[in-house]
Amino acid sequence: MVRVTKTIAERRLEDVAEEKRFWCQDGRVLRNLQELESALREMSDETFSHHVSEARNDFSSWVKDVIGDDKLAGDLKRSKTRTQAARYVANRITWLKSKLLPG
Repeated sequence: MVRVTKTIAERRLEDVAEEKRFWCQDGRVLRNLQELESALREMSDETFSHHVSEARNDFSSWVKDVIGDDKLAGDLKRSKTRTQAARYVANRITWLKSKLLPG
């Protein structure tokens, strides 16, 4: 298990490079975890189902391969609803932000 340092937490919370952005089926373009959380809360179930099925989970793959957060990627892979996925992302953002605090 990788220890998440302040530097790693900052990197996981920042915007990704333009060519690594996530393009949602509904036209949204996501640059970071905060935007992923908002998109999951607002998107239709149809859009969520387009990206998440038994065979694949585009959100989990993006978080793992681009953001580099294996823990969140695993949580997203297990999530069955967009509400549950949004909650996982929100909780992870809160936890990562706590790593930025002194002490």
